[in-house]
Amino acid sequence: MDLHFGDGKPTDEERAAVDALLGPPESSWEGADRSDADLRWARGGRAARDRRDLLLPGLHALNDRVGWISEGGLGYLCRRLTVPPAEAYGVATFYAMFSVRPRPATVLHVCTDLACTAAGAGDLCADIEERAGSGVSVERSPCLGLCERAPAALAVRAGDPVRTAVAAPATVDEAVRAADAPDSAPQEPPAAMAVPQAGQDRLVLLSRVGVVDPASLDDYRAHGGYTALRRAFELGPAGVIREVTDSGLVGRGGAAFPTGRKWQATASQPDHPHYLVCNADESEPGTFKDRVLMEGDPYALVEAMTIAAYATGAHRGYLYLRGEYPRALHRMEHAIAQARARGLLGDDILGQGYAFDIEIRRGAGAYICGEETALFNSIEGYRGEPRSKPPFPVEKGLFGRPTAENNVETLVNVLPVLTMGAPAYAAIGTERSTGPKLFCVSGSVERPGVYELPFGATLSELLRLAGVRQGLRAVLLGGAAGSFVRPDELDIPLTFEGTREAGTTLGSGVVMAFDTGVPLPRLLLRIAEFFREESCGQCVPCRVGTVRQEEALRRIAERTGAAAGDDIALLREVGRAMRDASICGLGQTAWNAVESAIDRLGAYA
Repeated sequence: MDLHFGDGKPTDEERAAVDALLGPPESSWEGADRSDADLRWARGGRAARDRRDLLLPGLHALNDRVGWISEGGLGYLCRRLTVPPAEAYGVATFYAMFSVRPRPATVLHVCTDLACTAAGAGDLCADIEERAGSGVSVERSPCLGLCERAPAALAVRAGDPVRTAVAAPATVDEAVRAADAPDSAPQEPPAAMAVPQAGQDRLVLLSRVGVVDPASLDDYRAHGGYTALRRAFELGPAGVIREVTDSGLVGRGGAAFPTGRKWQATASQPDHPHYLVCNADESEPGTFKDRVLMEGDPYALVEAMTIAAYATGAHRGYLYLRGEYPRALHRMEHAIAQARARGLLGDDILGQGYAFDIEIRRGAGAYICGEETALFNSIEGYRGEPRSKPPFPVEKGLFGRPTAENNVETLVNVLPVLTMGAPAYAAIGTERSTGPKLFCVSGSVERPGVYELPFGATLSELLRLAGVRQGLRAVLLGGAAGSFVRPDELDIPLTFEGTREAGTTLGSGVVMAFDTGVPLPRLLLRIAEFFREESCGQCVPCRVGTVRQEEALRRIAERTGAAAGDDIALLREVGRAMRDASICGLGQTAWNAVESAIDRLGAYA
């Protein structure tokens, strides 16, 4: 599409969408009717540039209202924010959920990632494409975070307001019906349906899911809500950090960095303001635990973010939420509004004189934005490309200020740390991996869903709970960035150190089981496609390596033994280069699953 900015004019709908976000333009420099005053001076340029971080919400506003981002609409948004059009175009084309080409107002995203592929998403998508009318754009999508209900589809109809509907597990009829009439599509099952253990005793993180009304703040408080925040105010910021440190809590996103150390490093920075960022952009194929927490217990995250901000000296927090999670978005918007109305967010929380508030920023389909510095760039209105470190986020993070970034599961763990006390929390799990852990189990099991177990339980125990099916071929730990293990390796303890000693990884807690009916070569090719599609392209090892990896896997898809030897050797060479030289974890882990399939499962042997 050739873009000649200045030629295209925004439609009334596009203007209305942008103005609803930014307010009406104040001068002709921003797109208002010209007045004599505008001929004498330009006003508001610096203020507009300070709002660069509203570029992503502005792109969402256009895409939500019209279904795509036109030349005129993008040009008007750029004018309002004084963002160079070329930069804004680069941002708009970075995200999978946006389109800069005309398309119907209704888009049906059909997941074709790992769990859905194993459940027949390829054939389903082809059938949907044949059945869908001309008013629907069918798009093959990366993971939608609905792996426990695979195969899945998400329908989005642009308008004011935008409307969404989920079909999962999807059939052709259900997916087409969701796209044709999203308002009348069947309601999604409650979040508790994704928690096979719901209501059981001894649950910690999932204890309220399926028990409390997720829309009711009073119900949340009746079940222990805001007890942890009151204790935080009693302890003071330093006391909270000491308690979190003594608990042994580490990040649950995969890096396993000690949370207390991160908070202490942020709190001790003399530069202000400090920021808190909650990473709810779980895009790892097979991961859906954060979605279940936000849908089933949203106030817990609001409370946990407030505690983290208090401990680190932050007065503003950002919740970066996956664009593919419409129900989680609605639940979190409601919870934040209710907390604000009841004095649990705002200028004087619980009468303690402490000010903190949360702003939600929606992602738009970019796996790389799960990396913390790429997430910061995304919030700031730039392409979601990782930054080089150092400096680290605790020194210079969001907007160049000290920032504490944690994912949803990590933050929610802070509540039991404070209510139980650090010693009791640390007694759960093992000495080096403390506390409870959430696992996302999907694939060839009878009861897929989110499971809570103490660190130290074995993979075999987890799969027994989920009801693994006969004919197990392999288990993928850690998602696309993880590793495969064989059926005779199921005694691996599910701890960070245990999986590391076994030559695999725990990652964010993904456990995907595959039986002998799942074609392994097709699965590996899908993993390679995923990394090639999701690479931000910033560094050569990842940008080129992910393409070469996919090419080699395509060549050997129908070959085995000696005929595939040269390409397997090439895969190893490319994999080592990506692992050693890529800027961020995407390129560094893009070879992991393929390597483990070749070495542990004898793929292509």
